[in-house]
Amino acid sequence: MNQMVKASNTSPAAAKSNTGGGDTHQYLTFNLGSEMFAVGILNVKEIIEYGNLTEIPMMPSFIRGVINLRGAVVPVVDLSCRFGHHASEVQRRTCIVIVEVRQEDAKHDIGIMVDAVSEVLEIGVKDIEPAPSFGAKIRADFIAGMGKVAGKFVILLQIDRVLSVDEMSALADVARSSPEAPATN
Repeated sequence: MNQMVKASNTSPAAAKSNTGGGDTHQYLTFNLGSEMFAVGILNVKEIIEYGNLTEIPMMPSFIRGVINLRGAVVPVVDLSCRFGHHASEVQRRTCIVIVEVRQEDAKHDIGIMVDAVSEVLEIGVKDIEPAPSFGAKIRADFIAGMGKVAGKFVILLQIDRVLSVDEMSALADVARSSPEAPATN
């Protein structure tokens, strides 16, 4: 029962449309706990059912493991942990969103573990507020903006910052170099 939803390789023109004089952008929305987040649809490659993870020893707690995605090794990041919260519990609607992030001239596929995928929304540029400088439950540099949808806010993620390969690599190095707990007899 391995469900997979393939994100269409939408062209930038299709993901960004001009309707009634205002630019809109498409975002994939998903839930983490009671919060709704979104990433630009152009970053999303596919959505897969959670499962078949291989844990990697001595990694930071937010790296749940890796999956084999058509022969490629793809790391899976628990976004709740990445944001400094508790580890996500796997539930019936838990899934992995495969996103493409850019680091300098390279592209990397990284899976993000989310509680549930919601829908693809079009949010007009006029409905996006700047990221708050305080009061958010995650780092301000992770937030691209706050989208207003049906009277509520959706946190628009700056996914290249959230999944910075350099930063995650440095955190993994720290995890590997930290001394192990002493053995008890």
